[in-house]
Amino acid sequence: MVEPVPISSSLDNIVRSLRGTDRVQLGGLFSRWEDAVGEQIAAHVKPIKLDNSTLLVEADEAAWATQVKFLSETIISRLHEVAGVEVERIDVRVKSARRR
Repeated sequence: MVEPVPISSSLDNIVRSLRGTDRVQLGGLFSRWEDAVGEQIAAHVKPIKLDNSTLLVEADEAAWATQVKFLSETIISRLHEVAGVEVERIDVRVKSARRR
């Protein structure tokens, strides 16, 4: 007979297979984003997805996208420090006019 497996473990396996991380890291990333990057950046830049160790973020303007690229090493460090999230690279896209 197969032993029951906690649903949290099953969810971790599913999330990891889709994104390369677990629900705790994803939850930490989205719930602690403003704590990690600060109120000003968080108002203009949102995390979209964490795929393996690459974080995709979306900026509302090109200037904010440039700022995130410039600060990417600091943001990576803060995400690890504040949210326990392992990110190696940040990819930035600018929100298109029709998505605003």
